[in-house]
Amino acid sequence: MHVGLHHSGSSQRLGLARHLQKEAQSQHNNSEFTEDQKKTIAKIATCLELRSAALQSTQSQDEFKLEDLKKLEPILKNILTYNKEFPFDVQPVPLRKILAPGEEEHLEFEEDDEEGGAGAGSPDSFPARVPGANKGTLLPRLPSEPGMTLLTINIEKIGLKDAGQCIDPYITVSVKDLNGIDLTPVQDTPVALRKEDTYVHFNVDIEIQKHIERLTKGAAIFFEFKHYKPKKRFTSTKCFAFMEMDEIKPGAIVIELYKKPTDFKRKKLQLLTKKPLYLHLHQTLHKE
Repeated sequence: MHVGLHHSGSSQRLGLARHLQKEAQSQHNNSEFTEDQKKTIAKIATCLELRSAALQSTQSQDEFKLEDLKKLEPILKNILTYNKEFPFDVQPVPLRKILAPGEEEHLEFEEDDEEGGAGAGSPDSFPARVPGANKGTLLPRLPSEPGMTLLTINIEKIGLKDAGQCIDPYITVSVKDLNGIDLTPVQDTPVALRKEDTYVHFNVDIEIQKHIERLTKGAAIFFEFKHYKPKKRFTSTKCFAFMEMDEIKPGAIVIELYKKPTDFKRKKLQLLTKKPLYLHLHQTLHKE
């Protein structure tokens, strides 16, 4: 297999990265590669993306250089026998969950125009980076029970100084007790609807998966704002907010944003910025 890594342009390189990524996550039975080889292929794909980003960037400090790229060629050519340590400290391109044949096309993730990303359907567009990025992992409302209250929280928007810069932002919602133990299944919103300079808009309903009366004393509902960091190649929590039981009441509420890491025990809270920033929510209570 002849691969001229360093002769190809940026878009071919991304196309090759995409091709390698697909190979790295192909099903066991129809792939000629072992799991270790797939991991190496996925790391090469990461390096190709890094090189592509370096070519398009004007900053030079984090660049993935041409001589770095040349080190990959013998690895790729000898992938079936290569057994040394990978020369770069990179994460493999994140693998999606294995999909049924034909499902894959529907998972393309359309980048926002302002990111300058390729739109869905073009060969250089990359697959969704978060689990079910198009749909999230939201759960339906529980069945109602006489005398019991269910809570729907609409996540309207979050105010951030650099909202427009966030890539693939979404919010993870969890309900924790005072020890940080989950009281309900954790849910991820889909990727945000749109971004402005200082707001990321979601307008999505979260159905809390327990009747309010059954939540333990001292429980809180947490909202972790997450976004993708291309340089580090992973999704990171930017900040978090939470709502305690005495704040559950119908209508609009704004809650402050705190610095990461998420402190589920609520012991060492630090506001994200001196001037408070907020998560805007709207609560609806359903009682039989």
